[in-house]
Amino acid sequence: MNRHVPFALIIATAVAVVAAHAPGQLGYEDTPMQPNGKWHIHDGRRPQPPIVTPSTLVATPPPADATVLLGAGSDLSKWQMKDGGGPATWKMSDGVLETGKGYIQTKEQFTDFQLHVEFATPPKVEGEGQERGNSGVFLLGVFEIQVLDSYDNQTYPDGQASAMFGQFPPLVNASRPPGEWQSYDIVFTAPRFTGDKLDTPAVVTVLHNGILVHNADAFWGPTAYRQILPYQPSNAHGPLALQDHGNPVRFRNIWIRSLGAAKPSA
Repeated sequence: MNRHVPFALIIATAVAVVAAHAPGQLGYEDTPMQPNGKWHIHDGRRPQPPIVTPSTLVATPPPADATVLLGAGSDLSKWQMKDGGGPATWKMSDGVLETGKGYIQTKEQFTDFQLHVEFATPPKVEGEGQERGNSGVFLLGVFEIQVLDSYDNQTYPDGQASAMFGQFPPLVNASRPPGEWQSYDIVFTAPRFTGDKLDTPAVVTVLHNGILVHNADAFWGPTAYRQILPYQPSNAHGPLALQDHGNPVRFRNIWIRSLGAAKPSA
């Protein structure tokens, strides 16, 4: 090793390193391209969704035919830890659940459904980007709708609040300020298979705080950090899961309505 490196070379190398890790970089350019070939997964250069201020949150009580997964007076008997299947250990008080260590998921499995979830990110802002109020709602345990504090907090668009994580940003950013209760209303159709062959992908419609952010959009496959996983027949049904990402996020008023199989066309 040459111990007498020219000072100019040291400066040039330092500048190159700083440029490669420029402050404010929102995402990645070294991840795989998404299947349509337009953007990398978690591409920070992707346009940020326009901001739309939602109206006041109106409580949405569960319909008569809904299964209440989390509500006033309820307990965690319908939930279990994702790893190991033991009793759910997250803290709950007066119908409000707060993220703890490890993912939790429902004991019951679902296929097609309507889902209502209310959540609140921490009122005290700490961190930025993906480190601010991060959690997630996993449909069938593998298709994530991102939970994040996206109020005045930019990150890669396919990872902001209400994104189909790593795949599609929301049409708009409808986030409320930190600490305020927010809602997701989700209609989900599970993927269909013939044997090991995928016939139709999973499709989701999402309203964030009453504003449409995904309109019958198809998942390219199960969601994951920096990748998109291939479909498998086991993805045809599964639980609802909530993510532990090391940030305190609260949940309340979660209910689900199982939907019948799609009617055949005339």
